[in-house]
Amino acid sequence: MQVGVAPDNTLRTGTEVQLKLSEPLSTKGKTLRVGYHFQMEVAEAVTVNNQVVIPAGSPATGEVTEVRNKGMWGKSGHLTASILYVRVNGRQIRLSGTFDDKGVTGTAGVVAAVAFVPVVGFFTTGTSASVPLGAPVKGFIAEDVPLTFAQATAPMVVPATVPASPVLLKAAASTSK
Repeated sequence: MQVGVAPDNTLRTGTEVQLKLSEPLSTKGKTLRVGYHFQMEVAEAVTVNNQVVIPAGSPATGEVTEVRNKGMWGKSGHLTASILYVRVNGRQIRLSGTFDDKGVTGTAGVVAAVAFVPVVGFFTTGTSASVPLGAPVKGFIAEDVPLTFAQATAPMVVPATVPASPVLLKAAASTSK
């Protein structure tokens, strides 16, 4: 950094934010719906100029954007979600990023079973999509955020010996008589 140049106190668009899920997401049970908002938390503090601007543990929110439940003929479940924002000191900071999960298809089993008993494929399904509690998710800051850091105050300096004031000396002399 050059001398005399103020540091850039801006949380820049594209800054990586490590998150983790605070609740599991799954297509099992067919209850997960598009538009569902789920909770995450910041896994690692985000810093600017060696100052923490988003502490670890800060709450973040995401939204399920696509759901496909597992189904007949080996169809697996699938879910896609977007990361929306993180909350810090009462402010929402927009985030971007997506993640998804796809269950395992049962296609090979269906093909083999249909060769022997055609109706079996109708009852064979894939697995549900599932993202477990605590799963890591990577998000990115979606807007430049200007920052204002509190100025560090100089520590109060107390001299080793405090000279006695004339008023205190006079009061001490009158009480000792």
